[in-house]
Amino acid sequence: MTVFSELRMRPATASGWNASTTARLVISGAVIFALLVGANLATPLYPLLQASLGLSALDVTAAFASYVLALVATLMLAGHWSDHIGRRAALLLAVLGGLAGNLVFAEAHTLAGLCAGRALQGIAVALATGASAAALRELLPSRPEWASRFTLLASSGGVAAGPAIGGLLSLLPGATTAPYGVHSVVLAGLLVPLFLIRARPAIAIPAVSRPLQVLAPRRPAVSRNARGAFWLASGVGFLSFAVFGFSLSLAPGYFAGVLGTDSRPLIGVLAGLPLAASAFSQLLTVRGRFVVPAGLAVLGASVVLLGTAGAMHSPLLLVAACVAAGMGQGLAFRTVFNDVAGKVEPVRHAQVISTVYVITYLGSAVPVLGLGWASGMVGQPAAVLGFVVVCGAAAVALAGLTLARALRGRDA
Repeated sequence: MTVFSELRMRPATASGWNASTTARLVISGAVIFALLVGANLATPLYPLLQASLGLSALDVTAAFASYVLALVATLMLAGHWSDHIGRRAALLLAVLGGLAGNLVFAEAHTLAGLCAGRALQGIAVALATGASAAALRELLPSRPEWASRFTLLASSGGVAAGPAIGGLLSLLPGATTAPYGVHSVVLAGLLVPLFLIRARPAIAIPAVSRPLQVLAPRRPAVSRNARGAFWLASGVGFLSFAVFGFSLSLAPGYFAGVLGTDSRPLIGVLAGLPLAASAFSQLLTVRGRFVVPAGLAVLGASVVLLGTAGAMHSPLLLVAACVAAGMGQGLAFRTVFNDVAGKVEPVRHAQVISTVYVITYLGSAVPVLGLGWASGMVGQPAAVLGFVVVCGAAAVALAGLTLARALRGRDA
């Protein structure tokens, strides 16, 4: 199989299934979508795991953060690997890592076991993140905006679908294990086309004398003309994923209190609703220099409304705030993400995009850990209120910054 040649960083032989561009697009998007579904199956299960294992709010956020921290570490250490071993080989390793994470998490009976399973899932998602984004851009060289849209649609869609699917599958016998058994079958099915497809050559095959040297960790570097776009995309990503991290960790228990329900499918749908709205926004064509400040302003107002909905116990306001937050985030992040992706040299695309995601995913770990600690100190309602106020203020500040930038561009 040519995949073993790729893993040894040797030129692959021209054998295997010569798939069309459409098929390659589907496979690249399906892998990151499926891995992110698996990484978020646990969202509606956290209240159940919390009760059965005696976990605290801080324990739940620790289990969630272990996934994010492993993802971030792997992005930093191996975000550039697909440039050298090839996109197909990186995606195949990611799927194998996802299968291992499913097994460990499903069989875990302690917090340490949950964290280990989540960490393996984070490693898998990290290996696929840069490879999938770079593959989609290479497959659509004349449509960079659509490449960014497909990347964000697959990633946001996977995160959104995970909680809903996890809630539904938890109704099967073995509520905390059945979702991972079904998902493992799906991942195993993805291995088939990944093994059969004829891989395209890696864009930077190393010298034969020292091939492993290129896999060593690299210091993140961004070209001068892309630095402004890079930091803006990273800032918007950090903020928006802080909101999403809350939605995917402590929010299920928070939503259950607002709605007065313990229905895991319903809680899963609500937890994934902001991500679903973000994914849907990738299908909309909205242009103009004021898209980013407008999207951030909507995000900031919607986050504050999430706290208001909890205080008022208003399901309607809760749903509206979730949808609006996802739409605002999706439009703003797509614009800044596409901007940085378009300014990065192709040979460094996977590395730079992985670095953007390093900062972005830290947003769903550090603030959420702080929220878990605060929940134990002052109670969840007060902690959530403080969290939404801080996130809302940060979104408004970023909106003002990008608005001033847009106005300066118009004046110029």
